[in-house]
Amino acid sequence: MGKALDGIRVLDFSSYFAGPYCGLLLAMMGADVIRVEKVGGSEDRKFGPFAPNGDAIFSSVILTAQKRCITLNTRTPKGKEILTKLVESADVVLHNFIPGTEEAQTLDYEALCKINPRIVVTHITGFGRKGPYVKRNCFDSIAQAMCGPMSFTGFPGNPPTRYGTAPMDFSTAVFAAFGTVLALFHRERTGEGQLVDTAMFNVGAAMGGALFAAEYKLIGLVRQQHGNASFFNFTDCFQSKDGHWLMISAIGDFIWKRFCKVIEREDLLADPRFKDDMSRYENRAPLFEIVSRWARERTYREISEALEKARVPHGKVNNIAEFFEDPHARAQEMIVDIEYPELGTVPLPGVPIKLSKTPGSIHKAAPPYGADNAQVYGELLGATEEDLRQWRREEII
Repeated sequence: MGKALDGIRVLDFSSYFAGPYCGLLLAMMGADVIRVEKVGGSEDRKFGPFAPNGDAIFSSVILTAQKRCITLNTRTPKGKEILTKLVESADVVLHNFIPGTEEAQTLDYEALCKINPRIVVTHITGFGRKGPYVKRNCFDSIAQAMCGPMSFTGFPGNPPTRYGTAPMDFSTAVFAAFGTVLALFHRERTGEGQLVDTAMFNVGAAMGGALFAAEYKLIGLVRQQHGNASFFNFTDCFQSKDGHWLMISAIGDFIWKRFCKVIEREDLLADPRFKDDMSRYENRAPLFEIVSRWARERTYREISEALEKARVPHGKVNNIAEFFEDPHARAQEMIVDIEYPELGTVPLPGVPIKLSKTPGSIHKAAPPYGADNAQVYGELLGATEEDLRQWRREEII
């Protein structure tokens, strides 16, 4: 069965998380993603943690899966010549170099579209292409801080708290992949490529400060920390008799009525403190105590079975080891076992979007840097073994 992006070739010059995960998403859907690294490998291959063979687990094992890997020194005249030939046969160039750097100028859309008018250049940056911060570099935590979410994450009285993983990185990757596919769709209609400008700050703003700007402007609300409680409804985290933690969300009056029946407190339905979502939010402290007492008298299994039967949203707080054993993760193919020559079976994240006619997949282990030099340069440029030896001697690849 074919995939949605079969026949699309991507030159992926990106490193760390946002760009490489964008490339992986495209590769899962059938694109021929060629990771292009500097001679000696990209800097992110030194970013831990490390597998038993010394490979960086994220950059070298996970995010380079499903791709081919080559090396190229684009700072040399010969390297630039090779780059030109690669761009001629490519559909997408993906990179995350800071605007104004030599590498960003080399991969600038205005320069590359003169080589290939159909090229799509997906440029992931920290802060976009205009404004006072454009020359800054950025990582996930910086975007979390600047765009607002850290200020209201955590429990009252504690310092600002970052999210435990990298939502800005991976959300930026998704937006970049979405933008790339939109640009390719536009190209199908018109024949012309374009620049896809995806800034982590913008994604953070869409998930944070810009999303909440209206409530600040209209009602003067500046969100504050209040732990695991949700805003404007009754959602919180509770501990069962056997020590497990779970989240419960009783959002909306229909679910609230079913929830009150489950906890055998239908009297709460007549309590004006809990008459609607906003009231339950404003009076969450006494409600938390009521539900906490109920949860502490029951095992997690008893709680989960009762809530599931009543169709009340809930979920156990899993650590990573527990998630690894969760049967639903396997049923949804969100953990996929891939064989690596030096590591054996490695569980990789599966395809999050399930297409019925052109499903994606992940089945190819990540190669070392430069592992596909002979194949790619031979296939795309007609390079011979002597060419490759010469380029190695000159430190071009």
